[in-house]
Amino acid sequence: MKFRLYIVLIILVLVSSCGEYEKILKSTDYDLKKAKAKEYFDAGQYVKSSELLTQILPRYRASAEAEDLNWMNARSYYGMKDYIMAGSYYKSFVDQFPFGVHAEEANFMAAYCDYKSSPRPELDQENTHNAIEGFKIFINRFPNSSRVEESNKYIKELEDNLVEKSYLSAKLYYDMKQYKAAVVALTNSLRDYANSKYREEMMFLKLNSLYLYAVNSNLIKQKERYQATLDDYYSFMEEFPKSEYAKDISSIFEKTNKYLKAGIPDSGINKQ
Repeated sequence: MKFRLYIVLIILVLVSSCGEYEKILKSTDYDLKKAKAKEYFDAGQYVKSSELLTQILPRYRASAEAEDLNWMNARSYYGMKDYIMAGSYYKSFVDQFPFGVHAEEANFMAAYCDYKSSPRPELDQENTHNAIEGFKIFINRFPNSSRVEESNKYIKELEDNLVEKSYLSAKLYYDMKQYKAAVVALTNSLRDYANSKYREEMMFLKLNSLYLYAVNSNLIKQKERYQATLDDYYSFMEEFPKSEYAKDISSIFEKTNKYLKAGIPDSGINKQ
């Protein structure tokens, strides 16, 4: 019986609370809405706080309280873990109050929200690029900030994601046996991320793509493509003379050299 009474009391409190909130939303008392928005924010009720702030921010746009209210609004969306909206409001805050008391933290949080929105490497990396740019802007604006080291750590992590994205995209062409496209993608990736941890593998995939592209070329174009393979072989060997792919590399060299000296191509389907 006591348990049922307790449940009923909770329901009544919730209903009363919801009723009160609906009245505040419909109210024309902006000072009340402002006070309740702060109260809800302090209580961690970020949805209610942001809804009230959305209503009152235009009214306080030119007031002395505008900075604090906009700051609370951005933090409310961050509290809701809506990082896309939070990032947008932090960036808007930076534009409106570039020299305000929260300017340093707002710059950092704008980049951090993009970081939190950054997806796994195989997906579109727009937010990753935005986050890297945001952290670099933060470091340039606040070089003495205690968060510079943290920002550099995030930049390194995000750049690693871009390296992996580039590697996976290039390797996909290779796996699909689209060797011409693979050569282009691997070349671009190696140029853009010269210190990639995948460098040796990508250079091997590029060399093998060049070789397989030559094998499957029409007779007229085979010689120049075998020559391109041989040139790439020397580049690979100069950088990785003791490669883990040594056996495969040696085979590519022998077959390529055989063709260039005797005009005897490896067996393949001449189609490109």
